[in-house]
Amino acid sequence: MTSFNIGTTTLATTEILNVSQYGVWIAIKGHEYFLSYQDFPWFKDGTIAQILHVELLHDEHLYWPDLDIDLTIDSLRRPEHYPLLYHESSRKMSSEFSPIAETKI
Repeated sequence: MTSFNIGTTTLATTEILNVSQYGVWIAIKGHEYFLSYQDFPWFKDGTIAQILHVELLHDEHLYWPDLDIDLTIDSLRRPEHYPLLYHESSRKMSSEFSPIAETKI
């Protein structure tokens, strides 16, 4: 009698390995990367569930839908080619440019 395995075993191509006070460890297609909060500040205020919800799109594009973060694998391999600039104030719209004007009645 011959035994057959039903189904196939697949390995996840993208997996969050660890979330620490310093950053996030991620495994992608057999390689591990460390995303420090200093270099990738967008993850610092994310919840564990938000950080764990990552998708690999088009074999080179990482997307965290709950955090609205997009990164390419190449930016993790060669960060010197992708300077990351982040300014909290640039994410907030100034009140003088608010699209909704306040009117007095």
